[in-house]
Amino acid sequence: MRPERQSPPPREATTGELEAMDVPVKLPDPVPSPISRQSPSVGLSMSRSLRSVGDAPSITFAADIRSGTRAESNASSSFESFRRAGSRPGAVARLPSRRSASERAGSQRDLRDEDARFVYINDAARTNAPPAKFPDNAVRTTKYSILTFIPRNLYEQFHRVAYVYFLILAALNQVPQLGVFSPVASVLPLAFVLGVTAVKDAYEDWRRHRSDENENNRTASVFVNGVFQPKRWKEIQVGELVRVVANETLPCDMVLVATSDPTGVAYVQTINLDGESNLKTRYAKKETMSTPTEALAGLKNTAWAIGVAVYTGRDTKVMLNSSGAPSKRSRLETHMNRETIVLAVVLVLLCSLVSLLAGIWLHNHDDELGVIPFFRKKDFSDPNKVENYNWYGTGAQVVFTFMMAVIQFQVMIPIALFISMELVRVGQAYFMVQDKHLFDDKRQAKFQCRALNINEDLGQIKYVFSDKTGTLTENRMEFRCASVHGGDFSETDGGEEDGHAVTADGVVLRPKTAVKTDPKLMALLKDGTGAKADAAREFFLTLVTCNTIVPIIADDEADPAAKLVEYQGESPDEQALVYAAAAYGYTLVERTSGHTIVDVFGNRQRFDVLGLHDFDSDRKRMSVIIGCPDKTVKLFVKGADNSMLGIIDKTMNTDVVHATEKHLHSYSSLGLRTLVIGTRELSQAEFEEWQMAYDKASTALLGRGGLLRGVAADIERNLRFLGASGIEDKLQDGVPEAIEKLRQSGIKVWVLTGDKQETAISIGYSCKLLTREMTQIVINSNSMESCRKGIDDAIAVVNKLRSLSTDSPRVPLALIIDGNSLVYIFDTDQEDKFFPTSSAISLFTKFFINMKTSIFPGANDVSMIQMADVGIGISGQEGRQAVMASDFAMGQFRFLVPLLLVHGHWNYQRMGYMILYNFYRNATFVFVLFWYVLYTGFTLTTAITEWSSVLYSVIYTAVPTIIVAILDKDLGRRTLLKYPQLYGAGQREESYNLRLFIFIMTDSIWQSLTIFFIPYLAYRKSTIDGASLGDLWTLSVVILVNIHLAMDVIRWNWITHTAIWGSIIATLICVMIIDSIPILPGFWAIYKVMGTRLFWALLLAVIVVGMIPHFAAKAIREHFIPNDIQIAREMENSRDSGDALI
Repeated sequence: MRPERQSPPPREATTGELEAMDVPVKLPDPVPSPISRQSPSVGLSMSRSLRSVGDAPSITFAADIRSGTRAESNASSSFESFRRAGSRPGAVARLPSRRSASERAGSQRDLRDEDARFVYINDAARTNAPPAKFPDNAVRTTKYSILTFIPRNLYEQFHRVAYVYFLILAALNQVPQLGVFSPVASVLPLAFVLGVTAVKDAYEDWRRHRSDENENNRTASVFVNGVFQPKRWKEIQVGELVRVVANETLPCDMVLVATSDPTGVAYVQTINLDGESNLKTRYAKKETMSTPTEALAGLKNTAWAIGVAVYTGRDTKVMLNSSGAPSKRSRLETHMNRETIVLAVVLVLLCSLVSLLAGIWLHNHDDELGVIPFFRKKDFSDPNKVENYNWYGTGAQVVFTFMMAVIQFQVMIPIALFISMELVRVGQAYFMVQDKHLFDDKRQAKFQCRALNINEDLGQIKYVFSDKTGTLTENRMEFRCASVHGGDFSETDGGEEDGHAVTADGVVLRPKTAVKTDPKLMALLKDGTGAKADAAREFFLTLVTCNTIVPIIADDEADPAAKLVEYQGESPDEQALVYAAAAYGYTLVERTSGHTIVDVFGNRQRFDVLGLHDFDSDRKRMSVIIGCPDKTVKLFVKGADNSMLGIIDKTMNTDVVHATEKHLHSYSSLGLRTLVIGTRELSQAEFEEWQMAYDKASTALLGRGGLLRGVAADIERNLRFLGASGIEDKLQDGVPEAIEKLRQSGIKVWVLTGDKQETAISIGYSCKLLTREMTQIVINSNSMESCRKGIDDAIAVVNKLRSLSTDSPRVPLALIIDGNSLVYIFDTDQEDKFFPTSSAISLFTKFFINMKTSIFPGANDVSMIQMADVGIGISGQEGRQAVMASDFAMGQFRFLVPLLLVHGHWNYQRMGYMILYNFYRNATFVFVLFWYVLYTGFTLTTAITEWSSVLYSVIYTAVPTIIVAILDKDLGRRTLLKYPQLYGAGQREESYNLRLFIFIMTDSIWQSLTIFFIPYLAYRKSTIDGASLGDLWTLSVVILVNIHLAMDVIRWNWITHTAIWGSIIATLICVMIIDSIPILPGFWAIYKVMGTRLFWALLLAVIVVGMIPHFAAKAIREHFIPNDIQIAREMENSRDSGDALI
């Protein structure tokens, strides 16, 4: 709420509103609450979002709410009440919990008045009264309606320039003077392509509509007329009170007003919102918790939560975030535009040549045009009145000829290519999804192909940018070692492996994850005395209290008499530390917003949480103010060493500080993640000063985040060094081998990590990103000048190494660079020297971490994936946001090798050949038509029937190229994996380039010459009609282009045989059917000519002569100048190689 906004005067709360605040004891619930399990948290699955009141600064609430506890208690009374209460659970006074900056302070954005909204709790009618225009809660993700489908779908499809081109040609053909084809035949190809795409789009939108209906018709428990009643989601309005129970999905964005927890805390999952499965803490305001806390003091299980709907429908977070991934086009399709332009230029040249020659012919035969049957310049039907007959002059006729030529030769640009590419990509995606080598057995997760338009880009990757945590590693942290008071405790081989079980109310509680312990450290904790023992106990006390972990009690399948304690929280590092503390005897048993209960070697103790500063990316640490059982108040802090070492009082125990710093360097060199632990005791004056500063900062309307960070910085100082921890995040299976394969294939791999440089280098060696043969170039700069100097020095070193290398110009190098230096590089002209990604395809493989700190929020992960040319999400056990935003998704990083080296190679090779083949087959047909025009007075008549012209690229020759592009394999899987260098063929664009385009177009010209002139010369002096000759040309061109395709097929199967030879048979049948229809031109022509021997001899001659150049070029290329692919194919076919095609 902005201070200048004039709020309406408060009104008296209605009876329903007052009762809403007493829900736990007064409200009947006619709807059963299906709670599958009780836990210390509200297991809410976030469909939209759940906010605490502080998270919604743009919302003003009006209600007369009875407050059971005053949050305005001053600091002095709070501190004294804690002193008097001691630490006995029954006597401790309830204090307002100190929340993190992100929770209590809420959003730091300054909103405009027009963006704010006034919400009357439990009064939806008044809340939604004009001028308020809040949307309903219905979710609509569909693109079309029944009325808008046809116009909008056509509008979207005609964004393709090629479709506009064919639409213009179809329209021109309707003009009588330009009619080359019949109206139906001219529209049929475009209508077929548009229809197929429209059916696909309609089916996809129907699925979205069905999903919307299922979502909108779900029911929620809404407070109506004094009781909670079921109500459909789409009917929920802003201002209504909604009740959710454990494991239910939230129907809209709500502000939390009450929970079954006496302190108003709820733990929610936002997995459907941002993909994160970690528990997030939300608090209800004390003013809305009307039930006296004393009445609920014994309640342990939080089963329900009540919130007021503030954002519904399209205003919810999940709808605002569902803008979708940006549209991507493959590099091959982009390059295809170049060849398309070339073909367009060729088309214009052919049409211009025909129209120019037609003009010359008309000028030379001007005196004969009146009697020539085709032109009939004069109308002699009435002997008494002779006048012009459809004649507009030579100039107009030349223009008409040009336009008619464009219509006649329109298939030079293949319209069927676009639909063929979509069908091929669908087929390729099917085989990628069904590939058992991409199936994750551990998670039972299949490979997902979420973007069908960039399959071929997988075969041209040059750069891979990968995150470390969760992508290369398992994101399962394991506590390995600790440095306590200068002592190194990393000998865990002889430690216990079953954790540390505790007993609570006669029930044995055992941590779910066991951690190996150091016997010396365990003995020090149990029986040790002195400063080191005290530091060790405070060390593990910090681990168990300074976190946001929530203990969840579950059944132990192995031992029915025992229970398992599962720790859930926002960070896997915190989980590992709490499990380690439990293994060393400090077991977290219970946590609320106001206290934690810890079992210390069988002695249950209560620690009151008096304040909390959550982890943030600026401070890189977390702190908690704890009221201890001995009535002391202590500050416990943990964080990254680079942020903690600056706030440690190094004048105390300098030997401990130096020893710990050495241990930190040692742990980092082993690839471990390190955290530094510190503490100090607070006096009453310090606590009171902090509390007043915190209250002032947390209630500030402007600059709240900065003020809270300043409060944290003031209290987090002069800490006593307790020690450091080392946590291991193990590599996934097959990661070193996968990175080595990628490097051998010529792909440059970048790994992004937030670890220390020593840790990053160590992990680089363990995952084989770095090798001992590499020359390491390290750039760590604190200024623009030093960064520029470091780059120049690095380039000089590289040039020197290349000059000294005699064997190969390529020198193995490794670049290690920090974030600051990257910023400097991108701000200077040095970017292209290190990151030439503007001219190459880059690939982000990004794992969405399901339990992580706020340093790497999910939004950052998604943007990296969407900005990459190819974005790959690695699906974890729970997080889904990165997967939903990715182009492809898989279960393990090692699957990247078969995905790129096998499927990527196949997809690129197939798609490149298919595009070139489509250009070739259509150009061959067009040139046949062009040669015929030269011998018919440039009149654009054709011996080939119009239906054969239309069906040529849609029916006669379409199926074989699609089948081959889906099924053909130039090399087997084993060969491609055994020789990763073969992947370089895609990087070098060997399957699709301008040289191959020119070669295949030259081949099409030669074949068109043989197709036209061999029959023409044979029948030149005969009485054969044009229709019979046209049928011979039709069959010749179809047979020739299919045999051309068959000659290039590497792997044959029954489907390929059926497609190629069946296409030829289908063409013959279609020609016979067309010639059997009396109303069509050329009736019975095929039957007359097919009965002669000359017809079949000419077909054979056309095939033999036409294929000679292609056969000769193929033989010379494979036997005298073979490339790597052809050499590998010979090795594969050789029995001595031992490699079998798979």
